[in-house]
Amino acid sequence: MAVLITGASGLILPARLIPLLLRSGELDCLHLVMSGAAGQVAAHELGEASSTSSGFIQALGLDQEELDRIRCWDNSDLAAPIASGSYLLDAVVVLPCSSGTAGALAHGISRGLVQRVGDVMLKEGRTLILGIRETPMSSILLENLLKLSRAGAVIMPPLPAFYLGHRQQPSLEDLLSAYCLRVLDRLDIHLEAPELRWGADG
Repeated sequence: MAVLITGASGLILPARLIPLLLRSGELDCLHLVMSGAAGQVAAHELGEASSTSSGFIQALGLDQEELDRIRCWDNSDLAAPIASGSYLLDAVVVLPCSSGTAGALAHGISRGLVQRVGDVMLKEGRTLILGIRETPMSSILLENLLKLSRAGAVIMPPLPAFYLGHRQQPSLEDLLSAYCLRVLDRLDIHLEAPELRWGADG
């Protein structure tokens, strides 16, 4: 599986998703690619130390066994194995997904490893989840997202699970976890977290 991080705001999202993926017991290896713009956003939102793939991963508080299962690739490395359709990635999550990345994918443009991996998933008919981070959405972006959906991508904006408020005021951590839980569901990784699901308390 791979997580691709682009230059949209919301670097806290992959920072929450990646530990959940690694601790699910379902992954032998997780590939990570950050675009150049993602590094700039990470420095602003999470601190300068998180501006590179390795720095971003080190800041997540993972244990050594979890760190050993991550492979980081430079966005310029089009010779990386994940750039080929012959490399069997089960699924890819682009989170956060910028409107620029969505536009490139919708038009078959592969400038850099992030876009190439997304393009490969579409052409191979494998799971591609786009956590699009933009609001309001222009008609151009909406048309691109419709095109991507028709091509097989799963469009999953990180919207808050407001229904969590029927029990108590949800924290930011609750809302992040609820969104990541939905992403994991689409990856066929099901975590036991009844407190984050609708109707779990009857």
